[in-house]
Amino acid sequence: MKLTKLLTTAALALGLATGAMAQDTLKVGFVYVGPVGDGGWTYEHDKARQAVEAEFGDKVETVFVESVPEGPDAERVMTQMALDGAKLIFTTSFGFMDPTINVAAKFPDVKFEHATGYKRADNVSTYSARFYEGRAIQGHIAGKMTESNIIGYIGSYPIPEVIRGINSAFIHARKVNPDVQFKIVWAYTWFDPAKEADAAKVLIEQGADVILQHTDSTAPLAAAAEAGNIIGFGQASDMSEYADGPRVSSIIDNWAPYYIDRVKAVMDGTWTSTDTWDGIGPGMVGIGEITDRVPAEVKAEALALKEAIAKGEYHPFTGPLNKQDGSVWLADGEVADDGTLLGMDFYVEGIEGTIPN
Repeated sequence: MKLTKLLTTAALALGLATGAMAQDTLKVGFVYVGPVGDGGWTYEHDKARQAVEAEFGDKVETVFVESVPEGPDAERVMTQMALDGAKLIFTTSFGFMDPTINVAAKFPDVKFEHATGYKRADNVSTYSARFYEGRAIQGHIAGKMTESNIIGYIGSYPIPEVIRGINSAFIHARKVNPDVQFKIVWAYTWFDPAKEADAAKVLIEQGADVILQHTDSTAPLAAAAEAGNIIGFGQASDMSEYADGPRVSSIIDNWAPYYIDRVKAVMDGTWTSTDTWDGIGPGMVGIGEITDRVPAEVKAEALALKEAIAKGEYHPFTGPLNKQDGSVWLADGEVADDGTLLGMDFYVEGIEGTIPN
């Protein structure tokens, strides 16, 4: 009898301990628009997920679903994560915005973090990086290095984030090379290597000897390598496999510190709905190695520009700047406000073509 009671008590204690351990483990979900092996956007988000695991060990359990289409299927994936016990869910693409808001309304006790969007709720935060700061540096290098004076740009979708990047790159290319022209191809995808490669090839056929991209695969760099004498840049990640070929630098998205901070906030009960938009200064936007293919003088100028942006001494959208139709946008010395940048739906003066609806 005593032995039975002792075993029962031990089992109960073990069960309570196991339950307490389960309660102490925070389940964190990640919803990705591309595959974790894309070499760009999703790859960097998944590196940050792994950094969360390394930081918190068995205090966290992370789960992810990759290659989730933007739309109704995203809502299904998020719902399942919440039902499976995730208490913090990162949704990592602009098109996940409405699904995130919809699912968050059904799970008020779950915290959601949406990347690059603008809709918030009591349990939904938004976060993004000032990628346009990195585009300014790329534009400077591109403007200095082009020999054809034609720079190709592969856009994903005509949303403010992408339009800002095009404008920033163009402004800084034109500052150092008034003869520069931009040719823009819209791929209407974040990740589709075949479409991205085709877009790069079209731009190269049109005379571009520099390719910029706001899509997530390495396919444009592969196309540049195949063509020869073309330079390009890593998008969202270092894409170092092309460092000895066309890739002369890169914009690197560093999400790990933010993800670690937000997980910690949920753990200690201090999480609140916020909007975060950081850049080179705080380290959310990194500039990858500038290779020796870039002349030393140009490299020094690019690094000086990076330093000025990081210190807040220079803003990439500083007047005088006009809109595409020639109307004044920013007077001499005037700096664009965040509200205008967040809603940017126009090209600056000098860019040819129209923004698709």
